[in-house]
Amino acid sequence: MTADGARLPGAYLVPGSSSFTEFLSAQAPALLPSHRALPAGGVLEAPHGTTIVALTWDGGVVMAGDRRATMGNLIANRDMEKVFATDEYSLVGIAGTAGLAIELVRLFQVELEHYEKIEGTLMSLEGKANRLASMIRGNLGMAMQGLSVVPMFAGYDVEDGRGRIFSYDVTGGCYEEHDHHSVGSGSLFARGALKKLYRRGGTLDDAVRTAVEALYDAADDDSATGGPDLGRRIWPTVGIVDDNGARFVEDAEVAPVVEAIVASRAGNPGGAR
Repeated sequence: MTADGARLPGAYLVPGSSSFTEFLSAQAPALLPSHRALPAGGVLEAPHGTTIVALTWDGGVVMAGDRRATMGNLIANRDMEKVFATDEYSLVGIAGTAGLAIELVRLFQVELEHYEKIEGTLMSLEGKANRLASMIRGNLGMAMQGLSVVPMFAGYDVEDGRGRIFSYDVTGGCYEEHDHHSVGSGSLFARGALKKLYRRGGTLDDAVRTAVEALYDAADDDSATGGPDLGRRIWPTVGIVDDNGARFVEDAEVAPVVEAIVASRAGNPGGAR
């Protein structure tokens, strides 16, 4: 029974898959982002999210994202959040068409919560990565029309006791990355910075500093990636996943890291080596 005393439709009472997306595609497919038809012809200008970086450290994974969304040559948003907790032990960062990406993340969050309620246990980290891959694959039709979504997924593998990173392509291909990775328009520059600065066996503080350095380098050469905004006090979003779960670093803790990097690059724009 619902809160107002009405009886639930029969579809809700039939045993079936633990996938909420499969249930939705069978009962209300029009609610899925991938099932919405676009008008023929014309070019749709939509805000795009840009650069996400992730790297492992001895205790787990750090994921960070800049805050800028662009629409063509315009800055559509200066403080957009692009890194989200998807469940207790995982994070996802979005790149691509911002509106669709956020909707996909919300659906993925419900997908994992639904699985946990039906099965009574958390899905394995690889299971989560593969489930996200199937959802991206379902968005291929929209991607073919220019509305692509290419997230990056990271989490703490409770069974193995380590952090892991997964990347995707627009067809839903899922690939495990080792040590570090970056996606988005500034990923080429961020990845170069990660290769130079990353050290295995580093501390959490080292990982946070490296992630922010990589975003700084991406912003230095990619106009779509937002750099440190000291005037507006807008800092990168930094998420952490370890055996204590997923959480975000407070702005008050990110600010000194950003300010130290900016100060260290005065007269040395190439940054740390």
